[in-house]
Amino acid sequence: VQLQASGGGLVQAGGSLRLSCAASGSIFSINGMGWYRQAPGKQRELVAAITSGGSSNYADSVKGRLTISRDNAKNTVFLQMNSLKPEDTAVYYCNARRTIATPRSVDMYDYWGQGTLVTVSS
Repeated sequence: VQLQASGGGLVQAGGSLRLSCAASGSIFSINGMGWYRQAPGKQRELVAAITSGGSSNYADSVKGRLTISRDNAKNTVFLQMNSLKPEDTAVYYCNARRTIATPRSVDMYDYWGQGTLVTVSS
């Protein structure tokens, strides 16, 4: 699975950006896609995730400001970021998760994009 992310950049506080991530390759059983971010000196954290059925979840810090969506036909996930704050500054990573369930086990495999830098100036 290859993930190609785009859309990062520099924006002033209160501004907006839209990230995109297109998945290609062996995308069977990829049912979860999402965005993580990592700020300098901090651990990578989940920002938002969405299933193939459209169910989504968000980090508390971004609820009401960031919206995740996906186009299953194009195997693409988006992150619309509004009302951005300086603390949103980070490298944003696209994630795809393959879940393979059998009667005996559930195995999950994570795939990562190259990261795109979002910088929010105050």
